[in-house]
Amino acid sequence: PVTAGPTVVPYGHVIASEKWRGSEVAQRLQGKVRLIFEDGLGLVDFHLSNRTCILLISEADLVAGNEFKRRLVKFRNACSFRGIVIVEKTQISDQYFLGVQKLVVLELGMVLLPVANQGEASQLIIQLVSLCVREESRDHGTNVFLRKQRAQLAEPAVLQTVQHIPGVGKTKALLLLQQFGSIHRLCNASINDLEQVVGQTAAQQIYTF
Repeated sequence: PVTAGPTVVPYGHVIASEKWRGSEVAQRLQGKVRLIFEDGLGLVDFHLSNRTCILLISEADLVAGNEFKRRLVKFRNACSFRGIVIVEKTQISDQYFLGVQKLVVLELGMVLLPVANQGEASQLIIQLVSLCVREESRDHGTNVFLRKQRAQLAEPAVLQTVQHIPGVGKTKALLLLQQFGSIHRLCNASINDLEQVVGQTAAQQIYTF
């Protein structure tokens, strides 16, 4: 099972799988977010809210073989959560990254965020927690989409992630996020949609990536 049952995440907290207790990522999260360790989260590593969770694929997972791929597919097939996949992209694991990217983004349609190490992963989780808290606390008045767009644009981690795309600097990243509102919508954009924002050459690079 993905989880032992419905996981209710207290407001502003993160529920972490017991297996991450004592890890660098957990140590760096302590004091920055309210962290609760639980057994029985199944495939999920961190629950950020009642509908957003993270699967963290470490350098060791990538080098060890294909078990992490089975885990990703099981998660995608069994779960209605918004799943975000964080992958440690290091000198050792770099050779596996393109395969992971293809599986996660193109085949499973999930968001993939590369990080250099567990310290960077913890910073990204803190940013995402902040975004989830804003989403949950925001009132549902008019222009919800615009407010959501602004909340995501304000997140440095989201902006930096878009800048990882070849040929995309800060200006193009801002334009893309302004137009599409989220990384997920950007991943699903057609070449024509992209061309209208950044032109033909950049659109082709982004679409291929």
